[in-house]
Amino acid sequence: MDTDAARREQAASFGAAADAYERGRPSYPDEAVDWLLPPGARRVLDLGAGTGKLTRSLRARGLDVVAVDPSPGMLARLSAALPDVEVRRGGAERLPLPDADVDAVLVAQAWHWVDPARAVPEVARVLRPGGVLGLVWNVRDEGSDWVARLGEALHRGDEQDPATGAPVVGAPFAPVERHDVRWVHTTTPQGLLDLVASRSYVITLPDAERARVLERVADLLRTHPDLRGRREVPLPYVTRCSRTRRP
Repeated sequence: MDTDAARREQAASFGAAADAYERGRPSYPDEAVDWLLPPGARRVLDLGAGTGKLTRSLRARGLDVVAVDPSPGMLARLSAALPDVEVRRGGAERLPLPDADVDAVLVAQAWHWVDPARAVPEVARVLRPGGVLGLVWNVRDEGSDWVARLGEALHRGDEQDPATGAPVVGAPFAPVERHDVRWVHTTTPQGLLDLVASRSYVITLPDAERARVLERVADLLRTHPDLRGRREVPLPYVTRCSRTRRP
């Protein structure tokens, strides 16, 4: 499969693992969400909302949130958890919102899937003047030995940093500002397996290869001295935030 076709397959894969995504993926630290939101924001688009990991934080702040995602399976999971949130099926390149509809567009774990040449004008269209585009990724902090070994077990380098340090936006937006937040997500052994199972490149593997990846992670849980016998697993993250403003 060529690279572009593989990316399209991976981008469309998440609905097949919506339950694992909901169980395994972390939320986002308050410091990151507060930094991304513009002062006085009232209505916010959560673009690529998935199962609502970021949506929950936005609703907890009393914001009017519209959640957009291309996957019916992910949106069904979001609606089950957050029945009062407005949901619409769609993607960044063709947003199902009117002009100047929101004060902010936040995109969590998803901007690397979009075509900026098509998505940037659409985001600018639905933002009110002065509105903010905020991009955020949770990236595992591999400074500890077991987290580095987890990365080795996954046998992937690009999955850990899909241009999160310098995301492409461009005109008509202002230069991008950056902010990192270091924190620890407490999960469980099963939660760590669900996290791995929710990765797009794992979802799209043939069954036998996917089983081998999960077995490598299970073996790490059984044998690493920092993990063996633990009921709770502290997984360190760096949350990488970028924001830019529409004129």
